[in-house]
Amino acid sequence: MRPLDGTGAAELPEAGLALTDDAPPGASEEPAAAEAAETAAPGRCWLCRSSPCGSCAQPAKKKAPCPGLGLFYTLFSAFLFALASSLVKKVEDVHAVEISAFRCVFQMIVVIPCLIYRKSGFLGPKGQRIFLVLRGFLGSASMMFAYYAFQTTSLADATVISFTCPVFTSIFACIFLKEKYSPWDALFTAFTIVGVILIVRPPFLFGSDTMEINESYSVHLKGTFAAIGHAVFAAMTLVILRKMGKSVDYFLSIWYYVALGLIEGIIVLFILGEWSLPYCGLDRLYLILIGLFGLGGQVFLTKGIQIEKAGPVAIMRTMDVVFAFIFQIIFFNDVPTWWTVGGALCVVASSTGAAIRKWCQSSK
Repeated sequence: MRPLDGTGAAELPEAGLALTDDAPPGASEEPAAAEAAETAAPGRCWLCRSSPCGSCAQPAKKKAPCPGLGLFYTLFSAFLFALASSLVKKVEDVHAVEISAFRCVFQMIVVIPCLIYRKSGFLGPKGQRIFLVLRGFLGSASMMFAYYAFQTTSLADATVISFTCPVFTSIFACIFLKEKYSPWDALFTAFTIVGVILIVRPPFLFGSDTMEINESYSVHLKGTFAAIGHAVFAAMTLVILRKMGKSVDYFLSIWYYVALGLIEGIIVLFILGEWSLPYCGLDRLYLILIGLFGLGGQVFLTKGIQIEKAGPVAIMRTMDVVFAFIFQIIFFNDVPTWWTVGGALCVVASSTGAAIRKWCQSSK
């Protein structure tokens, strides 16, 4: 989910990562000869026949995480991301780009001390800097598109469309990384396209049914294209992160993301002339909570990935959609249409299928 890109779009590493470092079976068992040797002198080392020298001391086993703890972390991160998305929609009179800039400031406050502590520097390896700049530019643009989508269309629609990211990731990985694009990937792409069509409901296919949309259709269409833009830029970010691999520190990648995101946000706001401090104290509270919930979601998602395989984590991430539907009903009294539900099922089925397929491939 790899780290999250701040939008709900997950950056997942290869499956199989774990925090536990258990010793192999029998590693803590001493040879039978040691039992006789230690009966006379239990405090002596069975190799050097002297007092315990520490040369053969067994490393203490780390306690195994509770079963399902990684999935719970992932579920809680989905809850926090959906809650942050709901607050983005609740904020009034603050442009989406300005909200993303505020979030970059909150994350920067956390990332800078981490970089200083880890002595990673602020520039990164020379051969990777161009990729870090692209990662920062595309990742921050993805976040801006996502926030604009949340503000201009329904929470459920924007969240569902953002889950088309895996499809675009497969396409870009095939083009730029020469990864195989299988018939399964084509099938998942087809499911995603059908899901998006059900959500967008173009008039030339659905006719007067588009009038059921609460907002004007033009605004709904802008939000839809913004959500698709978010998915495309997030997919390109994932491909760049995959290209860099593990040669770049995790916090350095986030540093470029928030630093360039803040600069990019200020430039866009200056061009649009939309910069304005929130007048309402409630909006200021929402901005703070958006930063905290977004950061908390990233932390819990990272913890979940560390102690659980990427496949189950990717599947559990689809709970973002469920929470988005729930919060849309609770906070905005907006019941999603059956078209949206059908589109969500198609997109979630595509995302889940892609995750299961990659999980099976990595476990072979």
